[in-house]
Amino acid sequence: MDRERYLIDTLNQWAYEYYVLDAPTHSDREYDRLYDELKEIEREKGAVQPDSPTRRVGGEPVKGFERHTHIARLFSLDKAVTEDELAAFFTRVKKTDGNADFTVEYKYDGLTVCLTYEDGAFVRAATRGNGVEGEDVTAQVLTVRSFPLKISYRGTLEVRGEAVIRLSVLDRYNREHPSDALKNARNAAAGAVRNLDPRMTAERGVEILFYDINYMSEKPLSSQCEAMEFLQREGFKTFPFFKLCKTAEEVQAAVDEIEVERRKIDVLTDGAVIKVNEVSVRDEMGNTDKFPRWAIAYKFEAEEAETTVREIFWQVGRTGKLTPLAKVDPVELGGATVRRATLNNYGDITRKSVRVGARVLIRRSNEVIPEILGAIDATMSETPPAEKPSVCPYCGSKIEEVGANLFCPNRECPPRVIQKLTHYCTKNAADIEGMSEATIQLLFDKRDLRRFSDFYKLTAESFEGLEGFKEKKIGNLLSAIEKSKHITLERLLYALGIGQIGRVAARDLAAFGSLEKIASLSFEELVALENIGEITARGVLAYFADGENREELARLKEAGVVIETARRVTEGAFAGQTVVLTGSLGSFSRTEAQKRIEALGGVAASSVTNATTLVIAGEKAGSKLDKAKKLGIPVIGEEEFLKMLE
Repeated sequence: MDRERYLIDTLNQWAYEYYVLDAPTHSDREYDRLYDELKEIEREKGAVQPDSPTRRVGGEPVKGFERHTHIARLFSLDKAVTEDELAAFFTRVKKTDGNADFTVEYKYDGLTVCLTYEDGAFVRAATRGNGVEGEDVTAQVLTVRSFPLKISYRGTLEVRGEAVIRLSVLDRYNREHPSDALKNARNAAAGAVRNLDPRMTAERGVEILFYDINYMSEKPLSSQCEAMEFLQREGFKTFPFFKLCKTAEEVQAAVDEIEVERRKIDVLTDGAVIKVNEVSVRDEMGNTDKFPRWAIAYKFEAEEAETTVREIFWQVGRTGKLTPLAKVDPVELGGATVRRATLNNYGDITRKSVRVGARVLIRRSNEVIPEILGAIDATMSETPPAEKPSVCPYCGSKIEEVGANLFCPNRECPPRVIQKLTHYCTKNAADIEGMSEATIQLLFDKRDLRRFSDFYKLTAESFEGLEGFKEKKIGNLLSAIEKSKHITLERLLYALGIGQIGRVAARDLAAFGSLEKIASLSFEELVALENIGEITARGVLAYFADGENREELARLKEAGVVIETARRVTEGAFAGQTVVLTGSLGSFSRTEAQKRIEALGGVAASSVTNATTLVIAGEKAGSKLDKAKKLGIPVIGEEEFLKMLE
């Protein structure tokens, strides 16, 4: 072994002992002596090995963060805040597999990062972002020493971890930098990793605690236990608490242990993560559009604070629903300054005795906007209780009461139109980059922007005289509008804001292939879809029965909006087929199998309907298989599926 390789291997081993095992075997002085020797060798050679510890020193600031698409999607976790919600999770799992095991881990409160390895070498780090695409933070993460630059696994690998700053490290940093004191460990970690200057990341003392394998190209693991063993074996830092549980009672005991012990550890946590251990059961349960069905985050008691209500007002959303919001005296809660809080509906206001001037208790848990729990002392207020509005505060239309909620029926109500147009422009819809709510409000006020089709009438002259719009910004907006004319059916359905149609239901409907086919579906055909219930089905029927909506679809087509199908493969073993997977496959995860089907011309749907032309049944196939047989839809097994792929 040459001297350079000896120094790299020795220094990496010492760093592993110090930063991962917390059991240093050599002094800092000895480490520095070998480190300086290695730097001199690298200076003379003019080259640095991929796993050299000298790569971890923060380099020059970067100009900006590049976007990076993850190989496999990084889902966020659904949350449970009560034992009843946790019990419901166990019920769903046991319906799939009565013998499923669970794992329990800490839920860290930091910034999720995903590290990529190719042929055993670290190549990239990215933030989670929206789960599909994140920011490339490789330069920043290279300053962190709690992960290896070189591993024995030779395939393509994505590992997932949480970037954190220990509470003791944060305390020390704040003592040493009083003028730059950081509010809390979560924000400090996120700010350090997303800082354009890697030297700032190094200075703040970030580490990463790893807890999952996001993607493996070869020999994928079969359980969460195997994943943790793999991470530890390859030298990734993991948190020592990890429990395998057979029953719901064992899970609850592990969660209770975390709730007590978390107050004693040096890492900011806000709950426990419960996962199904076996990957085969996970594949059977699948995912929603946002969360895996096989995992849940149990959130401990949320932070609460007292404040005083100064104003109650009503907000109108794109569906016309009125939601009461309260402006409150600023209060620190969960590392953020809270100035407003939500109430669900008018009944919530009266039940909680909330009025202007009342002293209230607010909670910041899973909501973006904190929630008012109730009045501590309503007698402090001299203001009478809030009145239920009889007309819309924005357009004066008579309010309609549906169940516990109030609705403005006027589809031309200004805030309703603004929210509707804003939703159309979001990333998962038409994706008109740069078209913010503020810009839409300005165009609504000054240029009579009212409909989706009005976006495609905008020209450079439309922005003349509007404050803040220079030539480059106008050009970028018009370019984004032009680009949005090419849209998939799934994204268009979501963008239109039909009834209760979210991204999952939009994907199911898109499997029918055209707006015309969807418009012709009956109520029975709609509710037969896995992700569409009766209310959503009525919303779809009402949308296509409405003359104004049909006219707007015609206007969009006339404006040049084209439902994009060019990217779909039209040749292959599954060309023209609408395929549904049920049960678990031994050769692929469900996501990978769906990708293979689509790569060979098929449409991978989640529900068995009259449009389904083929069902692939793996082990423990459930109700979808029964429905396919009832409808006379061809069914094949995994062996025949593999032959078709060949």
